[in-house]
Amino acid sequence: MAALADRTGRVARFRVLDFLRLRRAAKAEPPAVPAGHRIYAIGDIHGRSDLLDGLLDLITKDCAATEQTVHLVFLGDYVDRGPDSKGVIGRLLSLPARFEQQFLRGNHEQALLDFLADFEHYDLWSQYGADETLSSYGVRPPRDYSIASRFEARASLVEAISPAHMRFFKALPLSWDIGDYFFAHAGVRPGTPLAEQKEEDLLWIREEFLRSRENFGKIVVHGHTPVDSPTRARNRINVDTGAYLTGRLTAVVLEGQKQRFLQTG
Repeated sequence: MAALADRTGRVARFRVLDFLRLRRAAKAEPPAVPAGHRIYAIGDIHGRSDLLDGLLDLITKDCAATEQTVHLVFLGDYVDRGPDSKGVIGRLLSLPARFEQQFLRGNHEQALLDFLADFEHYDLWSQYGADETLSSYGVRPPRDYSIASRFEARASLVEAISPAHMRFFKALPLSWDIGDYFFAHAGVRPGTPLAEQKEEDLLWIREEFLRSRENFGKIVVHGHTPVDSPTRARNRINVDTGAYLTGRLTAVVLEGQKQRFLQTG
């Protein structure tokens, strides 16, 4: 009986060890998107409609032969700094119908919306490239920080933005996910479940997120913090390559378990 108990115990231990090995192997599986889908996640455009045109050409050629569902995921910051914010929004609203489209909100779109709600937000927005966006819509930037000048600029922008553009800005969600990937403009707060992330962090977070080695549950694909070349870490992918200054607009291509990049310039 003792021998039988010992043998039964060894079998049980082996089964436990096998289960643990299988669980570790499952955890080690590379992240993936569902079969039949290909994702192009595009970094911060910042008014560079010329670079957007170039990257869309690259994407169109890259996926010409595929029969998969092709998703274009834009990670926010379409406006400010570059010369043609209005043109960028126009192009995004006229993308070919063959693409599934996801447009996320960036902190620069939030700054624009805040200004539209209250002209006093110009004081903050002006630090991020507000004048370039105003000019692209044919609005003269405030001459100074007086109430009258800021109020006039806000009123002119409300009149200049078409209803389609206004609906676009107001409808932008903060995040999107598919398969093993989570998409947000800036990143996520470590220690907080993805479903409980706050707007402020999704739009603004930097160092706490960038330094974290935490497993967030999914790979976070983001922009917001410019880098010389796209960054791929164990828990995140950064595709903001400072397009408005560098001329390099980047997309990460996610297909099955594969990750690769497309880039202008």
